[in-house]
Amino acid sequence: QVQLVESGGGLVQAGGSLRLSCAASGRTSSGHAMGWFRQAPGKEREFVASISWGGGSRYYADSVKGRFTISRDNAKNTVYLQMNSLKPEDTAVYYCARSSDADSLRGNVVNAWGQGTLVTVSS
Repeated sequence: QVQLVESGGGLVQAGGSLRLSCAASGRTSSGHAMGWFRQAPGKEREFVASISWGGGSRYYADSVKGRFTISRDNAKNTVYLQMNSLKPEDTAVYYCARSSDADSLRGNVVNAWGQGTLVTVSS
């Protein structure tokens, strides 16, 4: 079984930046896509970004395009989410996720979740 552990969340002012990390351990194997979801208070969990194993395919939610960048380092079994120009509406618990391919993550097809890390953006 794979474990996904997020880090990097915190409190930031609007317009600021944060970088989230997600480290995979346990039964990691090559070929999996990775992604990020978020859940704001009182709202459903939503897709944020995904990346294929080789990094050639990346998808973003419209709400974060141009501000967030997903990347990965397969040698470190780690995926990152660089978040710039943060807005108060980006406040949420951010979850790392794994799936068979990056497009499936857009469709909420997930085979492993992290425990989440809280991002709070103050106005």
